[in-house]
Amino acid sequence: MKTIKFFFGFTFIIFPLALLAQAKVTVSIQNNSALERKAAVVEIPWKTVISQYPQIDTTNFVVINSVTKKQIPFQLEHRGLPVIQNLLVQVDVKAKSTLSIFIQKGKPETFFVKTYCRYVPERKDDFAWENDQIAFRAYGKALENTKEDAFGFDVWVKRTDRLILNERYKRNEYHIDHGDGMDYYHVGFSLGAGNMAPYIKDSIYYSANYRQWKVLDNGPLRSTFQLTFDTWNAGGIKVKATKTISLDAGSQLNRIENVYSFDGDKPLPVVVGIIKRPENGNISLNEQQGIMGYWEPTHGQDGTTGVGSILITPVSNMMVTNKQILTKTEVKNNTPIIYYTGAAWDKAGKITNSKQWFDYLDHFYQELKNPFIINVK
Repeated sequence: MKTIKFFFGFTFIIFPLALLAQAKVTVSIQNNSALERKAAVVEIPWKTVISQYPQIDTTNFVVINSVTKKQIPFQLEHRGLPVIQNLLVQVDVKAKSTLSIFIQKGKPETFFVKTYCRYVPERKDDFAWENDQIAFRAYGKALENTKEDAFGFDVWVKRTDRLILNERYKRNEYHIDHGDGMDYYHVGFSLGAGNMAPYIKDSIYYSANYRQWKVLDNGPLRSTFQLTFDTWNAGGIKVKATKTISLDAGSQLNRIENVYSFDGDKPLPVVVGIIKRPENGNISLNEQQGIMGYWEPTHGQDGTTGVGSILITPVSNMMVTNKQILTKTEVKNNTPIIYYTGAAWDKAGKITNSKQWFDYLDHFYQELKNPFIINVK
């Protein structure tokens, strides 16, 4: 009897400890690069979180910095699916170091929303998006056959970390700086700030403006949406496209995933382009690493915009025409191609000259090549 009593007593002690062991997850975020990563948005696969913490309540948990003991901003990313795909966190990680964070039960703080996107029917079908650094827009069907029609991505420069899209549309004064930035970027019939299009026999074949949109996630740390384009004729090849665009908090560059569908088995040549101004600006082309950078000529009192793109697929050629700076690559039928493109403004005070902008693009490339190593336990 004594042995039996001891056995049950031992079981009673161990069982609650097992439950407690599952009430917190430790995540290590390892940065093996020589670059300090500041305000980086990190993806933690949700399936690895719930494998260690199966009883987690998605409405009642917090993410804690193991050193400061303070809460860390986070987002549950769905990518348009009913099931959570990733836990996104925004952290600083020093070079050659590892940051540990805890995921545990608790009431999350209200964090500053840093990304946003929406369809803008009141402005001729614009689709606009922004983060705490910069803003962009793509043009919709209602703008076609008007004097304002344009093909590429537009840039709305900012000098505030607030979200300003709705304010600007409400004011309807995009070209006036009310202290938070403005729209002085010119797109016209070009690829603007890094759009992509088929390139057949030395000619760019632009699609019509987007026809359908879908928001997949909308902040606070990442906004992701899809734009769908109807079939168009690209030098005798029928092409249609879906573009999935993500913008993270703290980043100057968008992640763009394009899927092209077209006739035939051969790869389709495409270019990513940046419109070039008539005045002299600074251009940096790195074919080996796929980095295309442009520091525009100063636009009077409006300041200077830097634009850049990074391709992670092999680049066959980079070229400068009278109108655009182009990077050429190719895509396979129904196979995603991923690249990054975006902009910066000198009046925001963070990137104020061409060297800083080209350095930013190079650092971004290095970060892509040296991703964080994530361990969940």
